[in-house]
Amino acid sequence: MTVTNPSFDVAHLGHVEMLTDRYDESLDFFTRLYGLKLSGEDATSAYLRAWDDYEYHTLKLTRSDTTGVAHIGYRCASVEALDRRVSAIQGSGYKTHGWVEGDQGHGRAFRFEDPFGHVFELYHETRWYQPQAESDRAALKNTASAFTGAAPRRLDHVNLLAEDVTEVRRFMETCLGSRVTEYIQLDNGRLGGCWFTVNNKTYDLACTEEHGGGGGRLHHITYATDQREDILRAADIFLQNGVHIETGPHKHAIQGTFFLYVWEPAGNRVELANAGARLILAPDWEPVCWTENDRKKGQAWGLKTIESFHTHGTPPVRK
Repeated sequence: MTVTNPSFDVAHLGHVEMLTDRYDESLDFFTRLYGLKLSGEDATSAYLRAWDDYEYHTLKLTRSDTTGVAHIGYRCASVEALDRRVSAIQGSGYKTHGWVEGDQGHGRAFRFEDPFGHVFELYHETRWYQPQAESDRAALKNTASAFTGAAPRRLDHVNLLAEDVTEVRRFMETCLGSRVTEYIQLDNGRLGGCWFTVNNKTYDLACTEEHGGGGGRLHHITYATDQREDILRAADIFLQNGVHIETGPHKHAIQGTFFLYVWEPAGNRVELANAGARLILAPDWEPVCWTENDRKKGQAWGLKTIESFHTHGTPPVRK
């Protein structure tokens, strides 16, 4: 029997808070090279967004003595929807942090935690982006802001690492009402990876098995480009500026996205991706199963997955 989410209480992935121990360099990377826009800054964080993200920020870049992800924020469809999800989370047995006041980009939020230390929050009240200069105003009124260069269009997804993907699947389905669209079934019976959505996007969060021995780690954060050519141009920009290109440009077998992975200056992995027009419109979608043998074939056009893709995450594991 296929389980769907009839209420869609959770509207979409809203933002990710990323930690960096090289704040100035990371901020320069995300604004000058990666192409995000700075909405605001306070004593500890920069609030960044892609040119067609409607919210004030989708990436909160925070000064720290470490790297990785501080929290993942999802926006609920209404105040009533937020209350329903909070009630479900409070009754689920998962660890809760309770209500927090929010920040420059949104109002109060309810925080909770998966079994592996990743902190999530749900909120509804948000701050819509308003251009701060005429040069940032889009020519078309149905577009959030102007853009230049190979800048990505919107926040797409975040990929987390966990020791037991099955437990994360239970958490995502229970707390966020997420659906699974694709997954990796290993020969040993374990889930190697799971791709989740709360709406009609193919996925907004992925979780893959932790092979580096860490806990609560980030694999990568991804922004979507308008077209594949944007990614090819970005690869040249990264090459010209000495950014570490880890793998790609190429096409994933799972989810079919055209991708490029790089490491920002603090070592957090970031991706640019283009999914084309692929959406999950079927309410009774059957999750696609990829076997271990399927994955050994590599990516869509035969590129083999490199070793660092299985082991590198942030923060780094202390040996």
